[in-house]
This record gives sequence, structure tokens and C-alpha cells, in this order.
Amino acid sequence: MAPSGSRSIKRGCQRVLYWIPVLFIALIVAWSYYAYVLQLCIESIEDTGEKVVYLLVYHAIFIMFVWAYWQTIFTRPVNPLKEFHLSYSDKELLEREDRGESQQEILRRIAKDLPIYTRTNSGAIRFCDRCQLLKPDRCHHCSVCDKCILKMDHHCPWVNNCVGFSNYKFFMLFLAYSLLYCLFITATDLQYFIKFWMNGLPDTQAKFHILFLFFSASMFSVSLASLFIYHCWLVCKNRSTLEAVRAPVFRHGTDKNGFSLGLTKNFRQVFGDEVKFWPVPVFSSLGDGCSFPACLVNLDPEQPSSPSGSNPVSKGAAEGRQFPSKPLRESQSRLLTSTPSWSESEGAADKDRKGASNPGITIENEA
Repeated sequence: MAPSGSRSIKRGCQRVLYWIPVLFIALIVAWSYYAYVLQLCIESIEDTGEKVVYLLVYHAIFIMFVWAYWQTIFTRPVNPLKEFHLSYSDKELLEREDRGESQQEILRRIAKDLPIYTRTNSGAIRFCDRCQLLKPDRCHHCSVCDKCILKMDHHCPWVNNCVGFSNYKFFMLFLAYSLLYCLFITATDLQYFIKFWMNGLPDTQAKFHILFLFFSASMFSVSLASLFIYHCWLVCKNRSTLEAVRAPVFRHGTDKNGFSLGLTKNFRQVFGDEVKFWPVPVFSSLGDGCSFPACLVNLDPEQPSSPSGSNPVSKGAAEGRQFPSKPLRESQSRLLTSTPSWSESEGAADKDRKGASNPGITIENEA
């Protein structure tokens, strides 16, 4: 009992420690609210019109920022559907076999009826020993969460959560609104920051809040801008952070652009079809998180093609989703057949046309 009790205590301590970065961000945001609203706007700004405008714009940005951050933190990462988990008989069969080619034969047999098209670097079926499941395309096991996450991008300590299919849009909006929040504070605080150095401010505690507010907002702006630009590039290329580090491996080999469908379709896959939902932290991403349209021309010989662009996942799998997404059988066809209004390059457009002629292809990433 003692070892088990010590392990549970250790896990409890780790869970508490994981919340420290989130608490740090919460304290910074709370202080910035106090410093900007009370010390700058109410105490230091004398012009009523300027004060009202600043407060209205600030609170609009602040609400969207906090909303997106909340959604990123508390939206639970989604696990693979039950169809990807091994049955009890398959587990027993796999345990009886020696590790090696015999186990791979079993996994290939199971994967034959699933929309799995990527492999490990050695060409083997991607299998998670801890979760006892075949990894769907672009799915990875998170060592911190200790479970497989659909379309995992990375585990972010600043939100104490895995960023993946279920909350990647929220994470992007969190970066966008936090950057906008810092830039707005920097821009509106600049003139009072200058007055501080020219001794144009009364000698009160607001003076020091204005000073540190400008420094902290400007420094956060630089780091957030670089991170936001990087993730915008990932969205445009339809890659996750993990895929940018290590390109996915398909039957024909490694292909870093295997999931890219062109700039417009890549963006819509994350933010959805309806423009009114793009800036709002509500789920609107396309697909089911388990299979993804790809621009590849040559079909995987081990997988049956899907005529008319329908999703190979069974109806039961679609009904068993744990998040409000659009079925890939609808969104994939729309992504692969609709005409883009803007594209990233002629090469991307060629890939889109090739993908449209093979709408049944779906892919996954390396573990």
C-alpha cells in the first residue's frame, strides 16, 4: 500500500505544480487590469472622452482574451474513438505473439478497416502501448496527460493542457487576443510613459504602475508576436508543431506537405466555414479529429479507397464523437472540392486539384 500511496501523493503534487504557470499568468492579467483600469484610466487620464474610449475598447479586448484563454485551458483534449482501441481478444492475441513482424501482422489486419495511412519511420503501424490503441492520423501520446491526443500540436504549460484538435482554434485566438491586448496597452500607455520620464506625472503610486505596465506589455508583445506568427504559418501549411519538427511518414515516404490542401482550405480546416465564428472562441473546426483529407495522389494499397469522398470511419464512430465537430464525410468533401478564393502558390493549387481527384484519402502523423 505504501508504494501506491506515495505514487498518488506524487501525482497530486505534480498536478498542483502544473497549475503554477497558469496561476502566474492569471496574476499578471489581474494586476494589468488593476493598473490599466484604475491607475491609468481612472486616476491618471483627465480627458473624459479619452477615458471612456480607452475603457470600452480595453474591456472588449479583455473579455475576448479571457474567454479564449479559458476555452484553451478547460477544453478537454479528445481521445481516439473506441474503434481505434484494441478489443480484448486482439490484446490477448498481441500479448501471445513475440514482438516483431508477427505483431505487426496483427496490427496491419486491425488497421485495414480503419482510416490510418501514416506509419512510423520504419514503416510500422503506429501503436500506443500505454493506451492500447492504433493511433489515428496525426494523433500522439502526451507523456504529461498520459493519453493519446487527436491532432496533438504540443503540451503547453501556460495553459496546463494539451493543444490539439479540440482546442487548437481556441489556442490561436488566445494568442491573437493576448497579442492585441498587449499592443493596445502599449500604444495607449506610451504617452503617459513618456510623461513619466519627463516628470510630467504627479508623484503617486500610479506613476510606477504606468512604468511597469508599459515595460511588461511591450515585452510580452514581442514574445507573443513571434509565437503567433509561427502558428499562423503552421495553419497556412496545415502542420502541427510536432509535424513541423518531424514530417509525417506515409507509405510512399516522408512528406511534410502531405496534409496541405492550399491556404484557404487549410485555414478553414481549423476555423471552419462560417466567417461569423472565426473570431469567437466556440468550436467550429472541420472534421472528426481521427481522419484528415490529404493532397496525396497515390492511394495506400493497404487501405480501401472511399468513393465519393466519404469518410472511411464507420457511422458508429461518427456518432461516438465527444465534441461538437462536423463529420468528415461532409467537411472533407467540401474541403477537397470547393474552389479556393485565394491560394498560397501554384504548387499548392496543383496539389489541391490532385487531392480533389482523390477525395477518399485520409492521413495521420508519426508518433
